[in-house]
Amino acid sequence: MFASNLDTSLVYLKGVGPKRAELLQKELGFSTYEHLLSHYPFRYIDRTRFYKINELLPDMPLIQVVGKIMTKETIGEKHKKRIVAKFADDTGTMELVWFQSLKWVEEHIYRGNNYIAFGKPNFFNGSFSISHPDLETYPRQNGSVTGNLTLQPIYNSTEKLKKAFLDSKGIQKLIYHIIELHINEIRETLPKYILDKYKLIGRKEAIINIHFPANTNMLQQAERRLKFEELFFIQLQLLYNKHLRSLKFKGSLFQNVGEKVNTFYNEIIPFDLTNAQKRVIKEIRLDTQRGSQMNRLVQGDVGSGKTVVALMSMLLANDNGYQACMMAPTEILARQHYESLVGMLKGELVKVGLLTGSTTKKQRTILHQQLENGEIDILVGTHALIEDKVLFHNLGLVVIDEQHRFGVEQRAKLWRKNSIPPHILVMTATPIPRTLAMTLYGDLDVSVIDELPAGRKPIDTKHLYENQRMRMFGFMKQEIAKGRQVYIVYPLIKESEKLDLLHLEAGIEQLSYQFPLPQYQVSIVHGKLSNADKQYEMQRFIDGKTQIMVATTVIEVGVNVPNASVMVIENAERFGLSQLHQLRGRVGRGAEQSFCILMSGNKLNPTSKKRLETMVRTNNGFEISEIDLELRGPGDITGTQQSGTIELKVADLAKDQVILQEARNTVIEIFDQDPQLVDPNNSLLKSFLAKRNTGISFDKIS
Repeated sequence: MFASNLDTSLVYLKGVGPKRAELLQKELGFSTYEHLLSHYPFRYIDRTRFYKINELLPDMPLIQVVGKIMTKETIGEKHKKRIVAKFADDTGTMELVWFQSLKWVEEHIYRGNNYIAFGKPNFFNGSFSISHPDLETYPRQNGSVTGNLTLQPIYNSTEKLKKAFLDSKGIQKLIYHIIELHINEIRETLPKYILDKYKLIGRKEAIINIHFPANTNMLQQAERRLKFEELFFIQLQLLYNKHLRSLKFKGSLFQNVGEKVNTFYNEIIPFDLTNAQKRVIKEIRLDTQRGSQMNRLVQGDVGSGKTVVALMSMLLANDNGYQACMMAPTEILARQHYESLVGMLKGELVKVGLLTGSTTKKQRTILHQQLENGEIDILVGTHALIEDKVLFHNLGLVVIDEQHRFGVEQRAKLWRKNSIPPHILVMTATPIPRTLAMTLYGDLDVSVIDELPAGRKPIDTKHLYENQRMRMFGFMKQEIAKGRQVYIVYPLIKESEKLDLLHLEAGIEQLSYQFPLPQYQVSIVHGKLSNADKQYEMQRFIDGKTQIMVATTVIEVGVNVPNASVMVIENAERFGLSQLHQLRGRVGRGAEQSFCILMSGNKLNPTSKKRLETMVRTNNGFEISEIDLELRGPGDITGTQQSGTIELKVADLAKDQVILQEARNTVIEIFDQDPQLVDPNNSLLKSFLAKRNTGISFDKIS
């Protein structure tokens, strides 16, 4: 995207050298001029306001003063050595003090010269001083590429870089050197018609003004241009991949809606599908009739009925002579899906198998044989499904639940289980903000089940403080007396020295006084238990043998107990919004009114308070996900590294929804009008894709 000189190693940049270059690589991942130019400031300090010395106040933040150095002297010896300068304007005097870089100060700061002193004022013994001020000669030099620096860029650095004098100011100097020497080598990356359509400034002008803005207006224009560019090229790559995949991977044709789907829909299913479920099933049917591999993401809030959509899709595969499989991230969730499918089918129509880590060797042998000869129609399992020895007779559809918990390679292994890659249906119960879905899953077709089945009562959510704990215990006893069951979720198993949390073990001890045996029975589930012990404890709760389940977040997914009507979340302020919403979704699965009680400390910061207020106000997972994105950012929401977290340099998915939509719409229009990018106006885009997709012929797009 840049001329070759910008690919030069940072070793050769003035002020860097081998040691600093190695440090920049280790700390920030930068190795070339181009990399450093894309290290944008994260904020700016307004340097337009000047103060007089007699206007200074003790609690002021960073300020700047114009004055003259009247005297400069070295005081003290060895580690107490410092340079103190008397700095004066027409209203008074103050001190400038340096404890480090004394030789540089001696040689470069002159008595009798006028300077702009910038820093935080300290008030001591009746007078002001600034330690290690930034000094600029006054009046400021004009005509340089950096403008007048009225908006001071502030860059992210690290402790190790700061020790090597590469703090924000040091990084600023390096970037200044690159721009000063190579400004004319910065090449445009967007076609002129896009710049004209959205009134975007050129790339060279944007790079200058993101680092050294001439004024607020130019900074805003630079940010808008670079945000658009960043989001545009993400969408260009995603939609290009989608084009290629539709050509490269042919898909099995599911042309018949046969006996299995019709019998299940007309005779077995015990409830009516919602309009949202019907719409998504229709979208899946159309996908599987096109002759190319389906790649569809189905988003549905907790309890929206994704499982029945997945089942009908798998029955569609069976009706057309294909097997289907469903992969879940944990054994608990896989078993839950298996029991749910068998329950809905009432043991009829198709044979469903279960394969997890705890499947015995004898069971595996039988299962493998039945799978290879086509006796098993639907296989549910964990990552055990991707093992090489698991062979299908004719796999036509793969359903992946909670895809963000699986790595790319894990998913790809399932695709190779058939000569024609199976159709892919990804399900998630974590509502994804629209902007995040467009960016993280932009190459998938997205379906949303945005309607809950009839009769579902919204969960009543309350927020109680620690001093209201006895009220919470009293409510629990009332619900248990009605025959209901209760979850209590803790963030930790054992006490942490760093986090003052009511941990699970202390919670159990406290509960034993309020809910004594034998009247109350308690199940205990946490991540340190073996799978067998976990299953045993959960089964006791599912069977109604225990009234209370005390657990860590291991029960976030995979437990379906319609009789459980109360979810108590301890230290709720320590959880993210999405996780709170997922935990709340463990109740509300029966006909009775359910409740979620959020317990927190008595003191909350503004962010925690907003999270808990949001939970009390709404049950809408999509609304919650948007607020979660705003509060936490995309990296935290996407979770594990395997999910392919988005590292945006300048765009913000929570704030830049309009720009993202403009960028995506533009890419869609381009591919609609010029699928092979043969138009000379699109040569920059074709060049971009060619560099990032070596080995794939771009000309195959049609």
